[in-house]
Formats: sequence, structure tokens, C-alpha cells
Amino acid sequence: MKQIETIATGKNFSAVSVGKVNEIIEHVLPMGNVTIQGKVFAGQAVGATGSELSFQTLVPGQDSGFLHTHKTHEELYIILKGEGQYQVDGEIFPVSEGTIIRVAPDGKRALKNTGCENLTMLCIQYKANAFTEADSPMTDGNILQEPLNW
Repeated sequence: MKQIETIATGKNFSAVSVGKVNEIIEHVLPMGNVTIQGKVFAGQAVGATGSELSFQTLVPGQDSGFLHTHKTHEELYIILKGEGQYQVDGEIFPVSEGTIIRVAPDGKRALKNTGCENLTMLCIQYKANAFTEADSPMTDGNILQEPLNW
């Protein structure tokens, strides 16, 4: 079973590795009486304070196993590799590398690998409606006039 590896930490950062994209399948996530092969949550490991994130790999023909919703969390699903179908509220549509899907908390969602290769996705989970106009990356970021130290 693959484990998350800590790379570096400091006052204002932490860095971990879940391994290469093709190694995600080696992770095992215990969830109560269910074990999910090929899924790993990384938000807590990296110390995220406003979101959770997970990676999951589905082998050809495999689906996520169940429909689910959330109480307060919106999710972004980013397909990193492979192809499949995504289902939200009964609507099914094709997904492949580069597809990004946003699902509101009440959306009934599931993913299926319909391709011939592993499908790997990144899911970012965060509280819905938490961002305001002031949170735009165009207004929240500060460009510093300091040299880079490579």
C-alpha cells in the first residue's frame, strides 16, 4: 500500500507527494466498512485549511461505486488521465484528460471509466459559496518586488 510522503515543511508551507499519477492506483483508502483501492485524500496531509483534495484512479470498466452528495461542500473534478463518463442528477456526459466538472453540494454524482486505460482524477472539495468578489485571484494576490532565489 502506497503512503503519502512528506517532502518539506516550514512556517508558511508544507509539501507532500502522493507519487506519480500512474501510482495512485497503489493507494488504499479505508472508509468505515468499505475500502477503496486507488483513492487517497491529501488535504489534511498537506495541512490545507480551506479545502480537501483527493486523487482517485479507476481501472477500465470500474465506477466510483455509489452516487453521493455533500451537506456543504462543492467539488471540482479534474480528469488527469483516461476517459469515461460522469453522471450528475441523472445526466451522463463524456469526460477525458483536461475535463473539469464543478458539482454543487446537492448534485448526485458518480464517475465511470469507459476507456481502455486507467482513469485518474483530482477532486478538490471546498465549502460552497465561500468565495466573494473580493476573493478573486486578480485582487487577492500580491506581486512582491523581491528577487527569486533559485
